Amino acid sequence: MFEVLTGTGLAASAGLNAYIPLITMGLLARYTELIELPSGWQWLGNGWVVLILAALLAVEVVADKVPVVDHVNDIVQTVVRPTAGGLAFGAGASSETVTVSDPGSFFSSHQWVPVVTGVVIALGVHLLKSAARPVVNATTAGFGAPVASTAEDVTSVIMSVVAIILPVLVLAFLLGLVAFLFWFVRRRSDRRRERQAARAAGFRV
Repeated sequence: MFEVLTGTGLAASAGLNAYIPLITMGLLARYTELIELPSGWQWLGNGWVVLILAALLAVEVVADKVPVVDHVNDIVQTVVRPTAGGLAFGAGASSETVTVSDPGSFFSSHQWVPVVTGVVIALGVHLLKSAARPVVNATTAGFGAPVASTAEDVTSVIMSVVAIILPVLVLAFLLGLVAFLFWFVRRRSDRRRERQAARAAGFRV
């Protein structure tokens, strides 16, 4: 079960920022004993791979904090983040960590399942993030973009580390994500009704 929580946390993290969970796994595998990547995923700990991911992360961090540019970035990331989520779930769920000592016992067959699962999870988080950002930009005249982006980056870092060290806390994050989804949908519905009411009042005048 911890394998699923680890993979889920890493994939959800990738939905917010494609590169943070991959870099986190690579650095922890390279410099600590908190995670041991399986043979098929050890390339994540390669120094050059980490450097390339760090360069891509730098571009992502800047682009995601500029209004309008962040929207274009989200369109591009519609492919990148789910792909990273699939890689993160596949690598994380099959790794030995401080809480998982026999990851192969859970995904003993159908190795494509964790990758596809990670793609779906990351895509869902990405779509929610992409839908929320225009609302943030519109209601704050663009000033909320860097604040929201920084919060997302910090959440991605924390979620990546927690998913590896204490995956049970991933459940709390998922519950929070579901609560935010319900709030966001309700908020958009309320705003839509307010606009329709204002438009109807204008026509009556």
